[in-house]
Amino acid sequence: MAKKIDGVIEAVRYKNGQILMVRAYERRGATFSDRVLLDRKMLLERLQNGKQFVTGTREEFLAGTFKTGKSLMSLKQDDRELIATHQSATHDELQEVPAF
Repeated sequence: MAKKIDGVIEAVRYKNGQILMVRAYERRGATFSDRVLLDRKMLLERLQNGKQFVTGTREEFLAGTFKTGKSLMSLKQDDRELIATHQSATHDELQEVPAF
């Protein structure tokens, strides 16, 4: 059985190739929160603690229903921690996630 999604990333803000912050929805029991802003440090901590975040968008008028995309992963590369949606990333990169 697939692991439950703990959060959905809706938009991202980058600075110098690193995530500055993301706009997300987080799981709160059986439902999801309103939009929350997570900085890079908070997102990285959640990923390292085993939380499952995916990219996606909320479906209008359907509360906790999302169109989900790719899973986020925490990667180590040359003593740096990266947050990406694919293994070959050289900097923080969330594919198909709009900037805000």
